Parts: sequence; C-alpha cells; structure tokens
Amino acid sequence: MHTTLLKTGFFNTAFAKSAFSNFVMLAAITLAACLSVLPAHADDGHDDDSAHSLPTLLVMGDSLSAAYGIEEEQGWVALLAQRLEGEAEVVNASISGETTAGGAQRFADILRQRQPDIVLLELGGNDGLRGLPPAQMRANLASMIEQSQQADAEVLLLGIDIPPNYGQAYRDAFTGVFHSLADEYALSLVPFLLEDVALNTQLMQSDGIHPTAEAQPIILDNVWPELEPMLEATYQAAQ
Repeated sequence: MHTTLLKTGFFNTAFAKSAFSNFVMLAAITLAACLSVLPAHADDGHDDDSAHSLPTLLVMGDSLSAAYGIEEEQGWVALLAQRLEGEAEVVNASISGETTAGGAQRFADILRQRQPDIVLLELGGNDGLRGLPPAQMRANLASMIEQSQQADAEVLLLGIDIPPNYGQAYRDAFTGVFHSLADEYALSLVPFLLEDVALNTQLMQSDGIHPTAEAQPIILDNVWPELEPMLEATYQAAQ
C-alpha cells in the first residue's frame, strides 16, 4: 500500500498543506457546534427500557466519522446504525478536526454518560497532519483504551495513514502506533480505514481529504469484518 500511495495525488504536498489549514479551521468551527453527543440513529419507536437493553457502540472520531461534507445520514456511522437498527444503539461522538488530545479530554465524560459496550476509536489523523509527536498520540489513545477497558468496554481501533512527504521515518512511527497499541492491549484493528477509497479520486471530495457519500458503504465494509465478531461476543455475553 505504501508504494502505491507514493504515486497518487491523494497524498502529496498540496494535500498536506491544505489538510493542515482545513483541519485547524474545522476544529474551531465544529467544536462549538458539537458539544452535545447524540445517537447516530433516528428514534425507532422503542421505549427507554428497550433502548437501554441494547448494546451501545460509541464512535470517537474526527471528520472521517463525522460525515464531513455530506449529509449526516450518508456517513458510514449512520449506515452502521441503520444496519444495526433494533440490535444496537450507535452513538457518534465524532468531531471534525479532532485530535487525540481533544478526544482524550472529553472521553471520560462521554464514557460515563453512555457506558458503551464497544468503543470504535478513530482518532489520530489530525495529529499526523499537524506533525505532532507519535508518542504523544500514542499516550492519548492509550488513555482512552485503558479507560474503556476499565469500564468493561471492548475497543476497535481504526487506523489511518498520512502523506509520504512527512518523511518515511515519521510515517512509519505514526502508523506503527496503531499496530503497537493493538498488540499491547489485544485489540481488534482496522489498519487503514480508507482502504479502497483514498486512492480512488471518484470516491474523494474535491478537497482530496474527505470521502464522498458513495465511499461511505466501502468504509463501513472495511470496519464490519472486525466489528461483527465483537458484536456477536457482546450478544452472547448478554444472554
């Protein structure tokens, strides 16, 4: 995958420069607009007792999970909620522009409020685009993982990649964070959330950063093989 990425316009210098400015701006704009965390599904008519009996999935992510540039119901998290309607509650706590530091700062409150059975952790892309130290990113992700496990929640780690112009050493350290965390904490891992999407310009928005609505089912399909057995285990444990 790395050799192919070096040849594509998706990961180039212009991408990195525009990504940095776009994400910084998005963080300021969307943080104020997204202070509340709402379920990713519409009201399906179940009463409160029924809803609370369902397993809860919490998605902690950035713009890739916040349906940036498309309708909210078109995003992969909303599609996941549709797939699991009546079987699980999906809570999307993703904020465009979010870093691992921002996620870690608000994670404890969300974890306490939602008490999820499964946490889908999709953060780190903005850390990489800003050139933040991978060790700092790792510490923030590890904090959220440890809090989740202490609360008896399973964690699915969703990895991402960064442009090669950041240097191969930094890039290897960045992507290595996801693999090392998965090994240390015995986590399920999706190595690259945008597999089969990022290199296809037809599936990327004009900014070259965010996937289109047409890409969202593919992203969900990237997540599903790792998530499905976790759900099955959760259902069995509840019996």
